[in-house]
Amino acid sequence: MTATKTLASGCIQYELEIAIAASTDRVWKAIFDETNVWWLPDFHMVGKGSVVTFDPTPGGSGLVEKRDGGGGLLWYHVQCCLPQEYKVYLVGYVAPDWGGPFVSHLKLALEEAATGCILKVTDALHGKIGLEGVQSLQDGWSGLFAEGLKEFVENGTRQDGK
Repeated sequence: MTATKTLASGCIQYELEIAIAASTDRVWKAIFDETNVWWLPDFHMVGKGSVVTFDPTPGGSGLVEKRDGGGGLLWYHVQCCLPQEYKVYLVGYVAPDWGGPFVSHLKLALEEAATGCILKVTDALHGKIGLEGVQSLQDGWSGLFAEGLKEFVENGTRQDGK
């Protein structure tokens, strides 16, 4: 038996700003070189003990989560990385099992500020996405970057159990 559904689709964009009391260089390094250290446990989607890495090379592995014995998740592909400008542009796909189908075009940008830097997160989504899903994504990114990344670079708080 074949079932066909017509899904409503749309396009939504939101932005977040997170002030971090650390230099842009320090935060940039933490984002890419120490991802698993600050990645919150609730965001390990393929199982406890998985490892999250972030290769900023366009066409490289991107933002990936892997676990021992096989299994993994490609969170995002890197479309463009401009390290001299502290910007990275990402594309991620969300399957129907996780609220999709939709595509996320995520931009992470760091800007210098008087007390450190500001992480600006811009996410443009298209596909089957509603306001409830957008709020969940906003809350998730805000928590991940404020409780994970910010806490790590400002206070040394590790999330990897080491």
